[in-house]
Amino acid sequence: MRAITLRNVPAALTRVIRRKAAEGRTSINKTVIRLLEESVGNGPRKPGKEDARRQLHHDLDKLAGCWGKEEAAAFEETLKAQRAIDPELWK
Repeated sequence: MRAITLRNVPAALTRVIRRKAAEGRTSINKTVIRLLEESVGNGPRKPGKEDARRQLHHDLDKLAGCWGKEEAAAFEETLKAQRAIDPELWK
């Protein structure tokens, strides 16, 4: 998309955008793009600094929470056998 036109931007929001642009010494356009990227979790990452923002992924959403009680119990039972300590291995 090449251009987006925003109309009726509230005065308070305009002031915040202009202030952030001045603080960052960037154009209003770049400031708005950065703010939009940050709001959706796709902002640029700064090298060498840990980024507190997380990018959201939804590719596994359909799998989340799909086990019933029986499946969860069977899984736990399987893990219980794997977690058993074999004393012979620790001699």
